[in-house]
Amino acid sequence: MSKLQWDQSGQKFFETGVSKGVLFVKDPTTGLYGAGIPWNGLTNVTQSPTGAEPSAIYADNIKYLSLLSVEELEASIEAYTYPDAFGECDGTAEIGGAASGVRIGQQPRKTFALAYQSKIGNDLNPDLGYKIHIIYGCLAGPSERSHDTVNDSPEAMTFSWDLTTTPVEVEGMKPTASIEIDSTKVDAGVLTSIEESLYGTDLAESALLMPSEIIDLLVP
Repeated sequence: MSKLQWDQSGQKFFETGVSKGVLFVKDPTTGLYGAGIPWNGLTNVTQSPTGAEPSAIYADNIKYLSLLSVEELEASIEAYTYPDAFGECDGTAEIGGAASGVRIGQQPRKTFALAYQSKIGNDLNPDLGYKIHIIYGCLAGPSERSHDTVNDSPEAMTFSWDLTTTPVEVEGMKPTASIEIDSTKVDAGVLTSIEESLYGTDLAESALLMPSEIIDLLVP
């Protein structure tokens, strides 16, 4: 038996940052996600699980058991800018084609998926690795936009959206709206395959991987 020890060298892990955002817009006709589009200017992604609340059941004058409500995933995005294709997810539509530069609001909102990375570090190496996060079945809610006058302390305008999600099927497990891949633990070959799909190569464009496809790569 070994005695428990805390804060050992190399065991002080932390997670930070957000980068390499990729947008995948879902085609409402086919139900398939389109090719990935880089999201520049991404500053924050917050995942906020809700639900999973206990409901007490009583019998024989005592607490008999607790039932948990369904857990759901909500999220929010903050950014300095967003891809043009995200306009369809934010309720805007182009008039006269994408080259016209004219958009109208209050239009149907498209479902999308979002992939992004966060960094993993520890006390010995701040660049130990990273996690790839994917959120599926996202719908963006309306958000306010504030346009302020330029002054002696200028600030760039920021955009933010609150998201709701719809889980996707996962064989052998409950449906999920999120998955994360840890580069410090996943096999290097599998990680390369995942990244080549998500980020594209010189020969193939970026494409979204569903959870079952990622599981198939892990367990061939």
